Amino acid sequence: MTGSDPYSKIYEDLIGFVPPKIQHRIRLGLETDPELLEVVENVREKAMYPDCFDVKTAQMILFAVLISHVSPASEFHARGAVRAGATKEELHAVAGLAFLFRGLPAFNLAAEVINKIFDE
Repeated sequence: MTGSDPYSKIYEDLIGFVPPKIQHRIRLGLETDPELLEVVENVREKAMYPDCFDVKTAQMILFAVLISHVSPASEFHARGAVRAGATKEELHAVAGLAFLFRGLPAFNLAAEVINKIFDE
């Protein structure tokens, strides 16, 4: 499922694809409770993109939060940040901040993600 609904398009525009877990959430919501899906997506969008942040800043913050949790989903937000104009140096600086509170596991994952994106 890509491109056939407005929810998928948001992800395609931001990171270039719809992550598998998101595909499942959208599919299930469209099949069982489109109204709930709309509410969930509206809240997600409102929280993720407050008026005071541009997309790049919001994506870098989300990258930091997810790196601090050593979450593989951090890659999606790093990609979003890059597509919004973030540089390798900016993402590395964000990784340094995450290192202060989560240590080497977070910093190592960040390095892996950043190198993967910029090596493509």
